[in-house]
Amino acid sequence: MSILDQRSPLVMALLATATVVALLSLSACGGSSAAGQDEEAAAPDWDAVGEAIGKEGERMEGDVYRINMPRSDLSVTSQGVDIKPGLALGSYAAFKQMGENEAMVMGDLVLTEDEYNPVIDRLQQGGIEQTAIHKHLLDESPAVWWTHIHGQGDPVGLAQTIRAALDLSGTPLSESGGGSQELGIDTEQLDDIIGHTGKTEGGIHKYNIGRAEEVTTVDGTSLNAPMGVATAINFQPTEEGQAAINGDFVMTAEEVNPVIRTLRQNGIEVVSLHNHGLDDEPRLFYMHFWANEDAEALAQGLRQALDQTNSATE
Repeated sequence: MSILDQRSPLVMALLATATVVALLSLSACGGSSAAGQDEEAAAPDWDAVGEAIGKEGERMEGDVYRINMPRSDLSVTSQGVDIKPGLALGSYAAFKQMGENEAMVMGDLVLTEDEYNPVIDRLQQGGIEQTAIHKHLLDESPAVWWTHIHGQGDPVGLAQTIRAALDLSGTPLSESGGGSQELGIDTEQLDDIIGHTGKTEGGIHKYNIGRAEEVTTVDGTSLNAPMGVATAINFQPTEEGQAAINGDFVMTAEEVNPVIRTLRQNGIEVVSLHNHGLDDEPRLFYMHFWANEDAEALAQGLRQALDQTNSATE
């Protein structure tokens, strides 16, 4: 009979020690792996992103970091209405983490005609692409173009490219000075009609309504309302009880014409129809609108159009 078969106290002690060492080793490896996973899951340094652009952003639902940059430097009129920045002149950049040290950025830059081609050139040099260029207003002066952007990579590098491009425009990076204020229209009644709670800021009562179904890029990245995948409805009071409305509906293909018909039946003008992204699933279209009439009557028409879409409810 061998010594091992005899199970001597010395052998048993050695076996127990070896088992403890092995377990400690496995535990250490597991801890290292977990630490690595936690490190990979860590969010980018969003403060550094804000510093690179020159304006602090806001952390929003869906792990989105969004920086709003309204063109408060521009004096724009449309059909006799002086346009407040919050109605139709809101540039933004929204960042979402894609992986370790990588993010996607989507946004919309409000640019004058002499600004947008130099800005596009600088964005392209930094690897940020354009997905749409179009109008949000009718008969506006001066002429303004809205340029949608998309990029992926190091978030600080993306922010530096955006800042370099914005430096070729007059876009201010100071605070907009907006805030809640009395508008002279019944915003609670508007909320009841629209079916969502709006936000009053900078002289505008606004809604941002996402889709009910999940929207992704073709590689599966989820896109939500803070990333710009939303129906935007904005009210700017004009005369007593009246308001100018502007914004855009986000729609699937089969929703487009029912929404057009509903808007026109309610006296709301269609400004433009286009995409914002190149690889969204489902394929989405955006339609901008305009009117300047009784605020509550316009809200009724907008609600009827909203009911033609698969929009999220509160």
